[in-house]
Amino acid sequence: MHLPVPEQPSDIGPVPKYNSELAGNEMPPRGPLTRMGRALLLVLLGVCAGVIGDRFILAPAEAPVADPAPKQALFSRFGERIVVPPDSPLRTRLAVAEPAMEEVSPTLVLPAVVEADPTRTVKVMPPVAGRIAELKVRLGERVTEQQELLVIDSGDLAQAYSDREKARAALTLAKQALDRIMVLERTQAVSVRERQQAQNDYSQAESEFERTQTRLRAIGASAEEAEPTRVLSVKSPIAGSVIDTQVAAGAYVNDPTAAMMTIANLNTIWVTANVPEKDISVVSSDQPVTVAFPAYPGKVFAGKVLFISDVLEPDTRRTKVRIAFDNPDKSLKPGMFANASFSAPMASRLIVPTSALLMTNDKTSVFVEVADWAFERRTVEISYQEGSTAAIKSGLRPGERIVIKGAVRLND
Repeated sequence: MHLPVPEQPSDIGPVPKYNSELAGNEMPPRGPLTRMGRALLLVLLGVCAGVIGDRFILAPAEAPVADPAPKQALFSRFGERIVVPPDSPLRTRLAVAEPAMEEVSPTLVLPAVVEADPTRTVKVMPPVAGRIAELKVRLGERVTEQQELLVIDSGDLAQAYSDREKARAALTLAKQALDRIMVLERTQAVSVRERQQAQNDYSQAESEFERTQTRLRAIGASAEEAEPTRVLSVKSPIAGSVIDTQVAAGAYVNDPTAAMMTIANLNTIWVTANVPEKDISVVSSDQPVTVAFPAYPGKVFAGKVLFISDVLEPDTRRTKVRIAFDNPDKSLKPGMFANASFSAPMASRLIVPTSALLMTNDKTSVFVEVADWAFERRTVEISYQEGSTAAIKSGLRPGERIVIKGAVRLND
């Protein structure tokens, strides 16, 4: 198919033919195929323009969004006072009541642990350096007073006996010299000065012999034993149980401050509880205490507060309270866990539900009704808290009404 070519206007001369000698910047004439491509391109551009125009021009305008209805205020603030208006839905969510005054005895339950009485606990130290030749008791064994615990083979003990024999010989010689001088003094064969020197030598020898005897007794050896020995028998200073051992047969001991074993008399034990600083006022000396042990469910032990520490632990902010219990059958063992219940004397307190309490910056507060549906926040001090109720120590007076339910809504 051939497209018709429009005729040239009369005022335009004939189209010059392409001359290859034309300047290099002149373009050659376009052929019929090029003119057809330009026409198709114009058609496509027209179609796209129509689609875009329909999108932006013919699209229906969105309906304007209506402004939401203004939100109704639940309450109004006037300084420190909060007023709930009559039409506020908050009135149906708040509960206001007057706390009741009750005679209560606060009970403080604290975790505790069983400890051996330190006044009945002895650490057995090595009296001399030496080798442990034999252990006579085992860990956990019950011993009696002066029962043999272990045997030490000690060169120091042999040296102590040697010093005693030397002192004994020197004392004997000094005694003989003094007796001889006393006889000669009667015949005036010696001077008074020689007699005084002999008496001084005898006194020194006697003192040295007593020192060696005392040294042997301090070690635990027999000072009257005739034959020197290097074997020392270490005996128990008290009756009790061996609760710790640090040596074995064949070991060498030379540190007089390092305990070889520990013996505790467990006929009386301590139950120690750590009382928080805020609850110290609940505990007093001779106060009745009931203690329950998980090892003996259903069984309660009754006792009294024996000791309250005068020092507060700086890390835990707690103080130690100890209760003494008789333990003849050794059923209470050091290290056992327990729960100690302290009961304070009866006192009148305002009792409020815990739902009325608000915590802000480590302070406890309640909302007090100062007028009809008008409230103010007030800081209170809690005496103790038990279950879903709390006793008010200060900050609230009898007869005042507070918000006992929904108080957190006024805190927004």
